[in-house]
Amino acid sequence: MNESRIKKSLLNARVNFIFYFITLFISFFSRKIFLDTLGADFMGLTGTLTNILGMLSLAELGIGTSISFHLYKPIRDNDYVKINELMSLFGWLYRLVGGFILVAAVIVSLFFPFIFDDASIDLPLIYVAYASLLGSSLIGYFINYRQMLLGADQKGYVVAVYLQGASVVKTLVQMYLCSVYLNYYLWIAIEFGFAIIACVILNWKINKTYPWLTCIPSNGRELYKKYPTILQSVKQIFVHRMKDFLLTQSDQILVFAFVSLKYVAYYGNYTLLTLRITALFRSVMGSADAGIGNLIAENNREKSLAVFWELMSMRYWLSVIIVVILYFTIPPFIELWLGSEYLLSNAVFALIMVNVFIAMTRTVVDSFNHCSGLYADVWSAWTEGGINLFVTIVAASQFGLIGILLGKIASLVSIVVLWKPFYLFRDGLREKYLVYWRHVGVYYLLALLTIVSAFAVNRLFPASPTDSWTLFIAYCAYIGSSIFVAHTVLMYFLSHGLKGMFCRLINNYRNR
Repeated sequence: MNESRIKKSLLNARVNFIFYFITLFISFFSRKIFLDTLGADFMGLTGTLTNILGMLSLAELGIGTSISFHLYKPIRDNDYVKINELMSLFGWLYRLVGGFILVAAVIVSLFFPFIFDDASIDLPLIYVAYASLLGSSLIGYFINYRQMLLGADQKGYVVAVYLQGASVVKTLVQMYLCSVYLNYYLWIAIEFGFAIIACVILNWKINKTYPWLTCIPSNGRELYKKYPTILQSVKQIFVHRMKDFLLTQSDQILVFAFVSLKYVAYYGNYTLLTLRITALFRSVMGSADAGIGNLIAENNREKSLAVFWELMSMRYWLSVIIVVILYFTIPPFIELWLGSEYLLSNAVFALIMVNVFIAMTRTVVDSFNHCSGLYADVWSAWTEGGINLFVTIVAASQFGLIGILLGKIASLVSIVVLWKPFYLFRDGLREKYLVYWRHVGVYYLLALLTIVSAFAVNRLFPASPTDSWTLFIAYCAYIGSSIFVAHTVLMYFLSHGLKGMFCRLINNYRNR
């Protein structure tokens, strides 16, 4: 990456980190308040409805991903005419998708009396909550689609400031009013109201940032004929998006189907923490996507490989540290935060953390595949989804939540861990696959050494971290610093790429 790309990536990363810690801090308190005031059933309901809408969003077909890939070159060339055409086409396609989702959502809602037959929540409340969440989602298709340009232009921090900022304020208002009035409908009204407010402010900022941007969705039908390659990439990306839904968005639906609605909330307490982590990492890595796309457009293989290994080493360095720390700190945190009755079994939690580790370490390969336009392996998406569903159906009926998680892990290892790097090295970076595992194998070995040392260090802590918040904070500092130092030393001296990344970041800081 050149200096400009690095500076933009660092700015995006810095903003995402700030909002991550703000939202994570608020989430701890809001989750507790909402569970106490609104109940586990209502929180489980909102999670289930959100996942139903996530299923309907498959209709998006990967249009946004395809358009962002096609935007990299015109942005680099300052081709405003082509940018306006692509964004107009994007707006037209998204309005079609939004209309389809609206119709499909109404049809799905007709089956709510059967889906939620055993739920303790009244049906009118379910419909009102569903309408609010649906309305918030449709705003992105009919109005907020122009934010795609900010992401492709490495200005994702603008979206983070306005949308995540509005989300923070929304949560604070919900916490206060719900704790005072204990009203479900008030929570729902605030949810939808702030979606509208964030939409207005974000689009004002887009107009200010790109005064030359003119989106005319009505021209989309003609522009669609002008860019036929978009149709091909959309078809390929759609299959991958369907697979991603099965692996990420269906968790709470499967828990509801195989376990119970209340257990959706219990599982959600853990995923609230882990998904915040993976979302942060996706945002940070996503901040570099446009820069990676620009780099690949230069067609410099050696430079691309060097940047790839720098990002990979940093990814594994941070992933191991975060995952190991979370493994030791989440259970005592849950017990202090909500109570021991909300704890999941050690086996379930270990499998959750395996999924988190794969999700965090996969992003560099995913980003390079995306920016290289490597989506032709549609068979891998079907295979991954098929493995996930088969193992889940067989195992979940016997082992419940453990079976659901085993299904995800089996499919991720087969495709994400083994196939996707092979595909990238063969068709993208054009390097021997053995080179990939020669370096990544070292990352795994160093991770294992760090895990073993973490268990040894954990036994030396003189008290139980669940006795008080003060002891918990001391425990976090103790275990966190130990893991950080141990893995940083191992990765810096024994891995490939991390030392180069540190030197690049230090040089960039000195040259500011």
